[in-house]
Amino acid sequence: MSDATAAGGGIGVGPYAELTFDAEGDVDPGTRDAVAALEATDLLVFAHGWNSDRATSTRLFDRFYAPFPGLVGSGVRLGYVGVVWPSIRFSDEPIPDFDPHRALAEPGHGTALDPATLRALGEFWPGRVAELDRIAELLEDRPESAAAFTEFGALVRELAGVDVVDAPDGAGAVDAAELAGSADAAVAGPAVRDVPALFTLDVLEVCRALTAGLVEAGAPSGDAAGPGFSPGGGLRALWNGAKELLRQATYYQMKKRAGVVGERGLGPVLAELAGRRPALRIHLIGHSFGARVVSFALRAVPDGARYVKSATLLQGAFSHYAFTDRLPHDKGSGGALRGMQRRVDGPVVACHSPFDSALKVFYPLASRMAGDSAGLLGFDERWGAIGHDGVQAVPGAPRLTLEAALRAGVPEAGCVSVDTGSVVRRGGPPSGAHSDICHEELARLVVAAGRMGR
Repeated sequence: MSDATAAGGGIGVGPYAELTFDAEGDVDPGTRDAVAALEATDLLVFAHGWNSDRATSTRLFDRFYAPFPGLVGSGVRLGYVGVVWPSIRFSDEPIPDFDPHRALAEPGHGTALDPATLRALGEFWPGRVAELDRIAELLEDRPESAAAFTEFGALVRELAGVDVVDAPDGAGAVDAAELAGSADAAVAGPAVRDVPALFTLDVLEVCRALTAGLVEAGAPSGDAAGPGFSPGGGLRALWNGAKELLRQATYYQMKKRAGVVGERGLGPVLAELAGRRPALRIHLIGHSFGARVVSFALRAVPDGARYVKSATLLQGAFSHYAFTDRLPHDKGSGGALRGMQRRVDGPVVACHSPFDSALKVFYPLASRMAGDSAGLLGFDERWGAIGHDGVQAVPGAPRLTLEAALRAGVPEAGCVSVDTGSVVRRGGPPSGAHSDICHEELARLVVAAGRMGR
């Protein structure tokens, strides 16, 4: 079956096509040709985030795109693109209005991997059935044994492709610099020095911190240990954090993958399309790691090109310092995307919400565990995500409420932060409102950013 999907293939708007990439950023030629054939004045290009299998991604595109035909002006002919790239769905992360029946299991049973998640992990890490089966067994049995945690940590590190034995001193600090937005972070495959602290510290310490993070994020505590847990007892509770460590391992790979797909895949495809159709106006939209995909696609925009007319980042899972020329804590370095906002002939709108537990609690946790903040669970602004508190350290970048942005519009260019917490506020633990993005107000914000309104 072709990866290209026309209107009527699960999407209620049109013309529509899906643009599919593999983990290395290589595009499926059939989907590229389908996108090139869309007749439109304005092309909406939406990249999904981490918590998406193929069916969920298509449903997300359908729900998010539904309001647009009634919002744009008469001279605007929209084309709709869904960017599909390899990510993974943990089915215990509820998505508002998508899976109301799927929530965290009752306390004491929530660490076991359900069949759908185990199947998704097998697709994400092909050829690793034995390792995944053992991980699933440990999460289900929750043995009160330090040796079992050591085994679990080694299996997760192996799946994630990191080798702690070879990691040099300070590996966690180097990764923390990338989390903070350093431009020195490579888009290429992982270097040993990019190993996060999550994979270098003692696994019991990591699982204790992640369990405490789950409590902070509002997960049912059950027999979960809080920050005062002592390694001398309560080991069974720490399997909650062990499951989160497995989830974080998938995020670690998807974060790098998103940059690769954006810079090496989506960016060049759009540049080629714009070269053939110079009048086409392109509007980038990304959710979670998909916001990273579309932002890194800006690296492939040629100097002076004006075809990208707006970029809207929904709960972006990357550093809030990404666009700065100078990091506040390292004046000699800039963000990984410094100056890229100038490749957009319009605004870069960063939507953020205080109800996003995934970005508030878990995004900065690896850096906090590396000892680079005042407290384990105290938020350190150095490690913040753009979807948690917006763009930081970009002079002149305004901060607006969603209501103000919809009433008076957004700036014609540059970065702008919009607090969307008035609508992005629903969702259970562990991710909170991270996926609560299907709102007409956000569609109206995209239309305002792209100057497509009536």
